[in-house]
Amino acid sequence: MKIVYNGLHICNGLLLSSIAASLFSSSMADFKAPSPEDSACVLNLTLFPYQPQGECIDKPRQIMEWNSFPTTICCRNALAVLGKSLALRAILDKNAKNIFIQDEQWRNCSGPFLRQSSVSIKSCGFGNLFYGSSKCSKLSLSDMTNYSVFRDAAFKCMHFGYSFDADCANCTTAISSARDHLVKKLNVVGNNTEKAICGVAVVTAIAAQQMSHSLRQVDDLYRCVSALDVYDPGYIKLKVSLVKGLSALFIATIGLIMIIVLILILYANKKKNYKCALAKEITEWSGLYRFTKKEIENAINIKNLRTCLGRGSAGTVYKGILPSGQVVAIKHIYKGFNLDTFTREVKGLSGVRHPNLVCLFGFCIEDEEQYLVYEHCSNGNLAQHLLRKDTLLTWERRVKILRDCSLGLRHLHHHIDGSIVHRNIKLTNILLTENWEPKLSDFGIAKMLGMKESKVLTEIRGTVGYMDPEYMSTSKLTRSSDIYSFGIVILQLLSAQRVIELDLDARDQLTRKAKDVIEGKRPLSDFIDHRLDENLIIVDFESILEAAVCCVARSSTARPTIDIIFSEMDKAWKNTLLGKGGKMGSSSSATPTLSSTLGVPPIQDSNLR
Repeated sequence: MKIVYNGLHICNGLLLSSIAASLFSSSMADFKAPSPEDSACVLNLTLFPYQPQGECIDKPRQIMEWNSFPTTICCRNALAVLGKSLALRAILDKNAKNIFIQDEQWRNCSGPFLRQSSVSIKSCGFGNLFYGSSKCSKLSLSDMTNYSVFRDAAFKCMHFGYSFDADCANCTTAISSARDHLVKKLNVVGNNTEKAICGVAVVTAIAAQQMSHSLRQVDDLYRCVSALDVYDPGYIKLKVSLVKGLSALFIATIGLIMIIVLILILYANKKKNYKCALAKEITEWSGLYRFTKKEIENAINIKNLRTCLGRGSAGTVYKGILPSGQVVAIKHIYKGFNLDTFTREVKGLSGVRHPNLVCLFGFCIEDEEQYLVYEHCSNGNLAQHLLRKDTLLTWERRVKILRDCSLGLRHLHHHIDGSIVHRNIKLTNILLTENWEPKLSDFGIAKMLGMKESKVLTEIRGTVGYMDPEYMSTSKLTRSSDIYSFGIVILQLLSAQRVIELDLDARDQLTRKAKDVIEGKRPLSDFIDHRLDENLIIVDFESILEAAVCCVARSSTARPTIDIIFSEMDKAWKNTLLGKGGKMGSSSSATPTLSSTLGVPPIQDSNLR
């Protein structure tokens, strides 16, 4: 069944509308409405598919979902799916004013999940999670951010490191505090149903904030909240007739435990041997240095202090100093991550060397710990300098960064062993050296295409806001997916705007403004970062903007290759070095542009000509 989302205006080439079109217009593979004549469900359940829960035969066990909603084990994943979908709608639909949807819209989504027909909103007991059912159900995202206890909860639920249990405990405690504050503020003390709805409102609002950064953060949040599920102690009832059987079962259990312990010992030894063999193999074919855990700890603990350079979805990065005195960046990969992320990054970087790709010096696998040792980029990442108001990137530095990043990306796409698709190009993954040289980093989800492959079907990975909408809807990964992400980075460097804003009126302005400027619907000055100095060359600004709009075309076939993009950036950089082209207030159309080649209309801006 096709679901067409009614509340969103679809605009060609715009980032958020492209995401919305791919999400809200896709087939609802995991959900169906009650009957064909009913209105379509406004929630998208494709990006967060429902996973069936076992143990649903006969009389399923009773649980308290999130320690709030009485339901059964069959419905354990349903509330998380619905919560994520509500959060996604709250940040993508500019017409949505509240966290919850209207009663009629909620009823239109009450059909059973296709993967488990016995599970639905009604059967699980979630029928009162609609706007107007209670005081908390009328809250909006902006209402939530006004409460300091909510902001504290959002901060504590932002990162889950290798000590997941401790971080989760801090997160759930903060969520409970925010929920109780709402209950007291709205004067609904003693109403358990209202209290439960307030809790869902808090979690959904936190998830909406996290979606602009990483889908993995959202998954970690709901994994943490689901840990609050409590089984009904009255479910298990022993009958007198079972006592004799239990005695025999106890004896059998002891024997089974001994067998399991033996298997676990053998498995642990096999796993340890596998990691040792893997580390030896990596050392042989990669040429990287294999650090010991003691060497890593000595490098990180500088004068008994650890300096954290940043945290990501895969691990925490620390500053380190080797015995030679060389400063490095050491990523400690979170426990629980499988070796795929680790080995993918090692393989991706050990065989690739380029001035604009971060250099991997070595690795460590020891005592269930995984570390990667990189060159240190002392100026941090691009987002830290572009999006903060107290810093300034000059026009010259911005053009040089774009030129060098496109050069590094071109090296990946033309790698001798097959094209390497980065899959996660964004501001925070562009590091800057002491001399402001940019380097692409974080190859944890990179994918290599074979020599004769132009696309590959793979799981959807990346960051919301930067991901190619065509890749998100088809799972077909191409080199053009990197072009789309790089196009978003270009637009950000020109305008200094964020990709997604929680402000409902401002969050989709980035690509919309860019296209409006290209089509002459608004002046070029609306898109220029007001902090840029007088050395800005308008001719090059226009050509780079036109190239970016081509990069974020909805269809991958309409986007330019990295060779064409590099040519445009290199031309702008040479103009900057030689002082050619017009300064602020001047422009020229003598040189053919990328937009004319690809059919994009040239910029019509009478105010700057």
